[in-house]
Amino acid sequence: MVEPDEDAWHAYCPALLNQGGSTWGVTREEALAQLREAIQLVVESLVAHGESIPDQPADQVQVITEPKVAITV
Repeated sequence: MVEPDEDAWHAYCPALLNQGGSTWGVTREEALAQLREAIQLVVESLVAHGESIPDQPADQVQVITEPKVAITV
């Protein structure tokens, strides 16, 4: 999720808020890039420590264990 916040943008992953899945950026694009990096670090840490990746809220989270390809048009 990305939302404007005064002079910046707040970006967060609802499923990873308790693990640090929140950040900000001066622009929307910067906030999304920062969030992508934060999510990657949090997931890598969870996996390294043998912890499960949160799968809730179900309407906003999809955990995929096999490789996928995403194409944006």
